[in-house]
Amino acid sequence: MNRIALLRWQFDLTWSLFAYHLERLEPGDFLAEPAPLSWNVRPAADGSWVPDWADSEPDPVPVPTIGWLTWHIGWWWSTALDHVHGRTPRDRTEVTWPGDGDAAVVWLRGLHGQWTTLLDGLGDADLDVPASYPVPDDPTYTVAHLLAWVNAELMKNVAEIGQLRMVRAAS
Repeated sequence: MNRIALLRWQFDLTWSLFAYHLERLEPGDFLAEPAPLSWNVRPAADGSWVPDWADSEPDPVPVPTIGWLTWHIGWWWSTALDHVHGRTPRDRTEVTWPGDGDAAVVWLRGLHGQWTTLLDGLGDADLDVPASYPVPDDPTYTVAHLLAWVNAELMKNVAEIGQLRMVRAAS
């Protein structure tokens, strides 16, 4: 099995776990705050939805909501796509949450489609091209590292969303 096939297999496996939870999310799951100290997405004065954020990680770390996690996935995935396509990456503040759970699911499925199209267009040599994301200014990191990071980050966020969904469903 070549490197691209292995990375694609890992991505597809992680996405199948995500699809399991996406299909079971209820509208109230997205903004439900699981703890007194939570990060969420909130409506701004202009009607957009913005995430809670701190430039340095707080202590203790707030528990993210499913809404916040879906925004977070959308942000880093959009930025990863920007990097691989050679576009200027969007700033965190330019990526807003769509405004409700159904729209967030549609957004994430769209990013999944863009990502699979990207993966299907890569050849093995493309994996060795230097990549500045997620580690900037280090030429030892390649597109292969970026793809592996996307798989790991998605797996982590999927596990967090799944756990929050199951706890809420069991309550």
